[in-house]
Amino acid sequence: MEIIVDLHIHSKYSRATSKNLSVENLEKYGRMKGIGLFGTGDFQHEEYRKELDENLTEDDKGILRTKNGFPFIWQTEISFMFTQGEKGRAIHLVVLCPNGKTADKITEYLKSKGRIDYDGRPIFGIACKDFVKDMKKINEKIEIIPAHCMTPWFGLFGSKKGFDSLKECFGDQTKHIYAVESGLSADPPMLWRFKEKVNIVSFSDSHSFWPWRLGREVTILDIKELSYDNIINAIRTGNGLKATVETPPEYGMYHWDGHRKCDFSCGPKKTKELEDKCPRCGKQLILGVDYRVEEISKEEMGYEPKNAKKFYTLLPLHELISLQVKSGIASQKVWNIYNILIENFKDEFNLLLNISEEEMVEKNVERALIDLILNNRKGKINVIPGYDGVYGKATLDLKN
Repeated sequence: MEIIVDLHIHSKYSRATSKNLSVENLEKYGRMKGIGLFGTGDFQHEEYRKELDENLTEDDKGILRTKNGFPFIWQTEISFMFTQGEKGRAIHLVVLCPNGKTADKITEYLKSKGRIDYDGRPIFGIACKDFVKDMKKINEKIEIIPAHCMTPWFGLFGSKKGFDSLKECFGDQTKHIYAVESGLSADPPMLWRFKEKVNIVSFSDSHSFWPWRLGREVTILDIKELSYDNIINAIRTGNGLKATVETPPEYGMYHWDGHRKCDFSCGPKKTKELEDKCPRCGKQLILGVDYRVEEISKEEMGYEPKNAKKFYTLLPLHELISLQVKSGIASQKVWNIYNILIENFKDEFNLLLNISEEEMVEKNVERALIDLILNNRKGKINVIPGYDGVYGKATLDLKN
């Protein structure tokens, strides 16, 4: 079975998330998006755990289901802030686990290390390598995936508080790291250049249930049946890991270098000319993913490993409609068009990836929107790069 999965989300109990982020809304908008499986998000948070237990029922394959049958697996994200190599580090890790009993053990472990009640994504002063070692003692089936691995502040390879390699971060526990999450500001061709022996997955890290955030990046699996073991086997071995869907890296909030307060951004070449200093305030620029990739790459641009997986580069459908009608992404005008498209074409990913030009014409889709959807499918939508926490902005100009 082929299934689109988003295994990195949050609950309303995490900071800077929608207060209406619930299992019910995740199911509703996940179906509209075309997602077939979610991570629960934040399972260790006591209040959210109550909601999960009330709304989901676990089967013997590690799959949690709503009363309507929509599936989830146990998942959370944890922030680690520690000192290693005489440098302050800050890394986010996604944690997946096989069942509720194991989730309980992880929760008890985290309680023994500090507070877990104040935020759905709690912070601990534990080195990543020690955390991995402790998790494997609890259950070998627990999966640890470095989240948004390139972001400057909390990415494994981030320019501010990250590492230059998996080995430098995880030491002898690197053998238990089977995949990294690309994140919005990076894509597989960028990460291939590091020559790390690791698979690449993509998930949304969504703080909301709206379709332009939820599932904006996903992984497509091709597995025999839906079970935790089959999902983890695909992530670990690559067998069954069919493809990822990535936003254009420029769309992410940390692709280029810059200063948000100074309204200044630039690419790596210009940054080096400026000696990493902002021309407006004189302070060091926040170095983005593009710069960092060049800094630690072992291969030239264009390198592709033999086992490279397919990936699609897509902007969310709301972005395309907003661009075409020149209206806000959450405006009623955009929603009206979106709802008609979903009614006609089943779900968003089906339209973005599969529906032919002829089928769109038959359903009277506006010609300008058809062209945007087709050009999006070809990765031709131009995006002004994001920087220092500012999202990239799609334009009507096309890439050559």
